[in-house]
Amino acid sequence: MKPETLWTGAALVAGLLFLSPVLYTIWMSVLTVDSYYAGDPVLTLDNYRTAFGQYDFLRYLLNSLLVSGVVTLGGLALAVMAAFAFARFDFPGGDFLFAAVVATLMIPGHITLIPNYLTLARVGLLDTYAGLILPAISNGFAAFFLRQYIRGIPRALDEAAYMDGATPLQVLWRVIVPLARPAILSMGLYIFIAEWNNYIWPLVAISDSDLYTLQIGLAKLYRENPGEDVINWPLVMAASTITILPILIGFLAVERHLVRGITMGAVK
Repeated sequence: MKPETLWTGAALVAGLLFLSPVLYTIWMSVLTVDSYYAGDPVLTLDNYRTAFGQYDFLRYLLNSLLVSGVVTLGGLALAVMAAFAFARFDFPGGDFLFAAVVATLMIPGHITLIPNYLTLARVGLLDTYAGLILPAISNGFAAFFLRQYIRGIPRALDEAAYMDGATPLQVLWRVIVPLARPAILSMGLYIFIAEWNNYIWPLVAISDSDLYTLQIGLAKLYRENPGEDVINWPLVMAASTITILPILIGFLAVERHLVRGITMGAVK
Protein backbone atom coordinates (compact mmCIF):
# COMPACT_ATOMS: atom_id res chain seq x y z
CA MET A 1 0.00 0.00 0.00
CA LYS A 2 1.31 3.41 -0.96
CA PRO A 3 2.25 5.87 1.82
CA GLU A 4 -0.09 8.44 0.28
CA THR A 5 -3.01 6.03 0.72
CA LEU A 6 -2.09 5.41 4.35
CA TRP A 7 -1.89 9.12 5.08
CA THR A 8 -5.22 9.71 3.33
CA GLY A 9 -6.87 6.96 5.37
CA ALA A 10 -5.37 8.29 8.60
CA ALA A 11 -6.58 11.81 7.79
CA LEU A 12 -10.08 10.47 7.05
CA VAL A 13 -10.20 8.57 10.35
CA ALA A 14 -8.94 11.63 12.24
CA GLY A 15 -11.55 13.81 10.55
CA LEU A 16 -14.34 11.40 11.49
CA LEU A 17 -13.11 11.35 15.09
CA PHE A 18 -13.20 15.13 15.25
CA LEU A 19 -16.66 15.19 13.66
CA SER A 20 -18.08 12.37 15.78
CA PRO A 21 -19.56 14.66 18.49
CA VAL A 22 -21.31 16.73 15.81
CA LEU A 23 -22.57 13.64 13.98
CA TYR A 24 -23.79 12.11 17.24
CA THR A 25 -25.56 15.34 18.13
CA ILE A 26 -27.38 15.39 14.79
CA TRP A 27 -28.28 11.70 15.15
CA MET A 28 -29.72 12.21 18.64
CA SER A 29 -31.69 15.25 17.47
CA VAL A 30 -33.88 13.13 15.18
CA LEU A 31 -34.80 10.51 17.79
CA THR A 32 -37.92 10.47 19.92
CA VAL A 33 -37.24 10.77 23.63
CA ASP A 34 -38.84 7.38 24.34
CA SER A 35 -36.78 5.59 21.68
CA TYR A 36 -33.61 7.30 22.93
CA TYR A 37 -34.04 5.94 26.46
CA ALA A 38 -35.32 2.57 25.20
CA GLY A 39 -32.38 2.13 22.83
CA ASP A 40 -34.71 1.42 19.88
CA PRO A 41 -34.23 4.28 17.36
CA VAL A 42 -37.38 5.93 16.01
CA LEU A 43 -36.70 8.91 13.74
CA THR A 44 -38.67 12.14 13.87
CA LEU A 45 -38.35 15.87 13.18
CA ASP A 46 -40.70 16.83 16.01
CA ASN A 47 -37.77 17.96 18.15
CA TYR A 48 -37.00 20.72 15.66
CA ARG A 49 -40.66 21.72 15.45
CA THR A 50 -40.78 21.93 19.23
CA ALA A 51 -37.58 23.95 19.45
CA PHE A 52 -38.74 26.45 16.83
CA GLY A 53 -42.35 26.58 17.98
CA GLN A 54 -42.69 26.01 21.70
CA TYR A 55 -39.26 27.32 22.72
CA ASP A 56 -39.00 30.22 20.24
CA PHE A 57 -35.66 29.19 18.76
CA LEU A 58 -36.44 30.92 15.47
CA ARG A 59 -36.32 34.29 17.28
CA TYR A 60 -33.12 33.29 19.07
CA LEU A 61 -31.59 32.27 15.74
CA LEU A 62 -32.50 35.59 14.12
CA ASN A 63 -31.14 37.50 17.13
CA SER A 64 -27.83 35.62 16.94
CA LEU A 65 -27.58 36.18 13.19
CA LEU A 66 -28.29 39.90 13.59
CA VAL A 67 -25.89 40.50 16.47
CA SER A 68 -23.08 38.32 15.11
CA GLY A 69 -23.47 39.73 11.60
CA VAL A 70 -23.35 43.37 12.71
CA VAL A 71 -20.43 42.71 15.06
CA THR A 72 -18.56 40.95 12.24
CA LEU A 73 -19.13 43.66 9.64
CA GLY A 74 -18.49 46.51 12.05
CA GLY A 75 -15.47 44.81 13.60
CA LEU A 76 -13.94 44.12 10.19
CA ALA A 77 -14.50 47.71 9.04
CA LEU A 78 -12.78 49.11 12.13
CA ALA A 79 -9.99 46.52 12.04
CA VAL A 80 -9.22 47.06 8.34
CA MET A 81 -9.05 50.83 8.70
CA ALA A 82 -6.92 50.62 11.85
CA ALA A 83 -4.61 48.04 10.26
CA PHE A 84 -4.18 50.18 7.14
CA ALA A 85 -3.34 53.24 9.24
CA PHE A 86 -0.81 51.36 11.39
CA ALA A 87 0.78 49.60 8.42
CA ARG A 88 1.05 52.50 5.96
CA PHE A 89 1.22 55.80 7.85
CA ASP A 90 3.73 57.29 10.26
CA PHE A 91 2.09 59.66 12.73
CA PRO A 92 2.90 60.92 16.22
CA GLY A 93 2.06 58.33 18.82
CA GLY A 94 1.46 55.62 16.23
CA ASP A 95 3.78 53.10 17.88
CA PHE A 96 2.27 53.80 21.29
CA LEU A 97 -1.27 53.36 19.97
CA PHE A 98 -0.36 50.10 18.25
CA ALA A 99 1.27 48.87 21.47
CA ALA A 100 -1.94 49.77 23.30
CA VAL A 101 -3.97 47.74 20.78
CA VAL A 102 -1.67 44.75 21.26
CA ALA A 103 -1.86 45.17 25.04
CA THR A 104 -5.63 44.70 24.91
CA LEU A 105 -5.01 41.11 23.81
CA MET A 106 -3.60 40.37 27.26
CA ILE A 107 -6.70 41.61 29.13
CA PRO A 108 -9.13 38.77 29.99
CA GLY A 109 -12.60 39.52 28.71
CA HIS A 110 -14.23 38.89 32.09
CA ILE A 111 -12.39 41.88 33.55
CA THR A 112 -14.34 44.23 31.28
CA LEU A 113 -17.77 42.82 32.18
CA ILE A 114 -18.50 45.17 35.08
CA PRO A 115 -17.15 48.36 33.42
CA ASN A 116 -19.11 47.60 30.24
CA TYR A 117 -22.25 46.83 32.22
CA LEU A 118 -22.04 50.03 34.27
CA THR A 119 -21.30 52.13 31.17
CA LEU A 120 -24.23 50.75 29.18
CA ALA A 121 -26.54 50.98 32.21
CA ARG A 122 -25.66 54.65 32.57
CA VAL A 123 -26.57 55.42 28.95
CA GLY A 124 -29.65 53.17 28.96
CA LEU A 125 -28.46 50.56 26.46
CA LEU A 126 -29.04 47.43 28.52
CA ASP A 127 -31.69 45.12 27.07
CA THR A 128 -31.09 46.46 23.56
CA TYR A 129 -29.37 45.17 20.45
CA ALA A 130 -26.90 48.04 20.74
CA GLY A 131 -25.96 46.81 24.19
CA LEU A 132 -25.11 43.42 22.74
CA ILE A 133 -23.19 44.80 19.78
CA LEU A 134 -21.16 47.80 20.93
CA PRO A 135 -18.85 46.11 23.51
CA ALA A 136 -17.79 43.52 20.92
CA ILE A 137 -17.42 45.66 17.81
CA SER A 138 -13.73 46.51 18.33
CA ASN A 139 -11.26 43.65 18.03
CA GLY A 140 -7.57 44.20 18.80
CA PHE A 141 -6.50 40.81 17.49
CA ALA A 142 -8.12 41.45 14.09
CA ALA A 143 -6.39 44.84 13.82
CA PHE A 144 -3.03 43.29 14.77
CA PHE A 145 -3.39 40.36 12.37
CA LEU A 146 -4.48 42.49 9.42
CA ARG A 147 -1.75 45.05 10.07
CA GLN A 148 0.88 42.31 9.83
CA TYR A 149 -0.72 41.05 6.62
CA ILE A 150 -0.96 44.50 5.00
CA ARG A 151 2.69 45.20 5.78
CA GLY A 152 3.54 42.30 3.47
CA ILE A 153 1.80 43.94 0.52
CA PRO A 154 4.34 45.93 -1.57
CA ARG A 155 4.12 49.69 -1.04
CA ALA A 156 4.78 50.16 -4.76
CA LEU A 157 1.15 49.28 -5.41
CA ASP A 158 0.02 52.09 -3.11
CA GLU A 159 2.42 54.53 -4.71
CA ALA A 160 1.20 53.65 -8.20
CA ALA A 161 -2.38 54.29 -7.10
CA TYR A 162 -1.43 57.63 -5.52
CA MET A 163 0.32 58.67 -8.73
CA ASP A 164 -2.95 58.02 -10.56
CA GLY A 165 -4.69 60.43 -8.21
CA ALA A 166 -6.21 57.96 -5.75
CA THR A 167 -7.02 59.07 -2.21
CA PRO A 168 -5.97 56.97 0.82
CA LEU A 169 -9.53 55.64 1.13
CA GLN A 170 -9.53 54.61 -2.53
CA VAL A 171 -6.15 52.90 -2.08
CA LEU A 172 -7.56 51.00 0.88
CA TRP A 173 -10.72 49.93 -0.93
CA ARG A 174 -9.35 49.26 -4.43
CA VAL A 175 -5.82 48.00 -3.68
CA ILE A 176 -5.44 46.76 -0.12
CA VAL A 177 -8.83 45.14 0.47
CA PRO A 178 -8.78 42.93 -2.69
CA LEU A 179 -5.22 41.76 -1.95
CA ALA A 180 -5.96 41.15 1.73
CA ARG A 181 -9.26 39.38 1.11
CA PRO A 182 -8.07 35.97 2.41
CA ALA A 183 -6.94 37.52 5.69
CA ILE A 184 -10.10 39.64 5.97
CA LEU A 185 -12.34 36.61 5.43
CA SER A 186 -10.30 34.67 8.00
CA MET A 187 -10.78 37.41 10.56
CA GLY A 188 -14.44 37.71 9.64
CA LEU A 189 -15.01 34.05 10.40
CA TYR A 190 -13.01 34.36 13.64
CA ILE A 191 -15.05 37.35 14.81
CA PHE A 192 -18.35 35.74 13.79
CA ILE A 193 -17.61 32.49 15.64
CA ALA A 194 -16.43 34.31 18.76
CA GLU A 195 -19.59 36.43 18.89
CA TRP A 196 -21.88 33.54 17.94
CA ASN A 197 -20.57 31.50 20.88
CA ASN A 198 -20.61 34.43 23.30
CA TYR A 199 -22.59 33.45 26.38
CA ILE A 200 -21.42 35.53 29.33
CA TRP A 201 -22.09 39.04 27.98
CA PRO A 202 -25.64 38.35 26.67
CA LEU A 203 -26.40 36.64 29.97
CA VAL A 204 -25.31 39.76 31.87
CA ALA A 205 -26.69 42.45 29.55
CA ILE A 206 -30.05 40.97 28.53
CA SER A 207 -33.09 40.12 30.65
CA ASP A 208 -35.72 40.50 27.91
CA SER A 209 -36.39 37.06 26.45
CA ASP A 210 -37.19 38.61 23.06
CA LEU A 211 -33.50 39.56 22.76
CA TYR A 212 -32.04 36.21 23.81
CA THR A 213 -29.36 34.75 21.56
CA LEU A 214 -29.10 31.05 20.78
CA GLN A 215 -26.61 30.38 23.57
CA ILE A 216 -28.93 31.85 26.19
CA GLY A 217 -31.91 30.09 24.64
CA LEU A 218 -30.08 26.76 24.72
CA ALA A 219 -29.26 27.14 28.42
CA LYS A 220 -32.88 28.15 29.11
CA LEU A 221 -34.16 25.11 27.21
CA TYR A 222 -31.94 22.78 29.23
CA ARG A 223 -33.27 24.23 32.50
CA GLU A 224 -36.93 24.17 31.51
CA ASN A 225 -37.44 20.75 29.91
CA PRO A 226 -36.27 18.10 32.39
CA GLY A 227 -39.76 16.53 32.51
CA GLU A 228 -40.41 13.72 34.96
CA ASP A 229 -36.93 13.06 36.33
CA VAL A 230 -35.44 12.74 32.82
CA ILE A 231 -33.96 15.25 30.42
CA ASN A 232 -35.31 15.34 26.89
CA TRP A 233 -31.88 14.96 25.35
CA PRO A 234 -33.11 14.64 21.74
CA LEU A 235 -34.81 18.05 22.12
CA VAL A 236 -31.65 19.54 23.63
CA MET A 237 -29.58 18.06 20.80
CA ALA A 238 -31.98 19.48 18.21
CA ALA A 239 -31.48 22.93 19.74
CA SER A 240 -27.71 22.32 19.78
CA THR A 241 -27.80 21.37 16.10
CA ILE A 242 -29.63 24.61 15.31
CA THR A 243 -26.86 26.40 17.18
CA ILE A 244 -23.88 24.77 15.44
CA LEU A 245 -25.11 24.40 11.85
CA PRO A 246 -24.64 28.11 10.87
CA ILE A 247 -21.04 27.91 12.10
CA LEU A 248 -20.36 24.77 10.06
CA ILE A 249 -21.93 26.30 6.95
CA GLY A 250 -19.93 29.51 7.39
CA PHE A 251 -16.70 27.59 7.86
CA LEU A 252 -17.26 25.49 4.76
CA ALA A 253 -18.05 28.63 2.77
CA VAL A 254 -14.74 30.36 3.56
CA GLU A 255 -12.52 27.39 4.48
CA ARG A 256 -10.27 27.82 1.43
CA HIS A 257 -9.74 31.51 2.16
CA LEU A 258 -9.29 30.78 5.86
CA VAL A 259 -6.39 28.37 5.35
CA ARG A 260 -4.79 30.62 2.73
CA GLY A 261 -5.14 33.72 4.89
CA ILE A 262 -3.65 32.15 8.01
CA THR A 263 -0.80 30.54 6.06
CA MET A 264 0.12 33.68 4.10
CA GLY A 265 -0.20 35.83 7.20
CA ALA A 266 2.17 33.57 9.09
CA VAL A 267 4.73 33.57 6.26
CA LYS A 268 4.62 37.33 5.81
